[in-house]
Amino acid sequence: MLKNQRIIPAISSHADLRKFLLTDLTCGILMNFQLAQLPDLVAEMRSKQKKVLIHSELIKGLSSDEFGAIYLIQTLKVDGIISSKPKVIDVCKKRNVIGILRFFLKDSISLQQSLEVASKANPDYLEVLPALCTDLIPEIKTHIRCDILMGGLIRSKDQIATCLLAGAVAVTTSNPDYWA
Repeated sequence: MLKNQRIIPAISSHADLRKFLLTDLTCGILMNFQLAQLPDLVAEMRSKQKKVLIHSELIKGLSSDEFGAIYLIQTLKVDGIISSKPKVIDVCKKRNVIGILRFFLKDSISLQQSLEVASKANPDYLEVLPALCTDLIPEIKTHIRCDILMGGLIRSKDQIATCLLAGAVAVTTSNPDYWA
């Protein structure tokens, strides 16, 4: 589902959602919304035949654990969840929705720890932040057997191209200027 879309919008406002709904893009990530807003937002995306990904740790009022994931999957019927928690990825796998494990690299220790977690969690996709660390993609791919998304600190279309050329299948970005 994500392999055919090079840019994945990270949507955190109603204005950005309206912009996303006007694009030809299929998948979008909802984040920084309140839990009570999600049913209407998901319904709006579905009405435009969009796929819904939720960043479970960035939804206000949602427990970002496996029980929050079960709610998103069973009640809202989301297509996928982004989380840094392996238990959430496990719930996604058991319930046949996309599980995207997100990790933020700040040093070589966080890289090693993240690779260990990812190899055990076996996510469908791995989202690596910040996107500027494209030189690590080959190393990550030697340890992990899933497709890589890059995100965070994207400031130009050239950076997006660099991520894709380095081996990422897509780039997540909250900047609507890069969604077209």
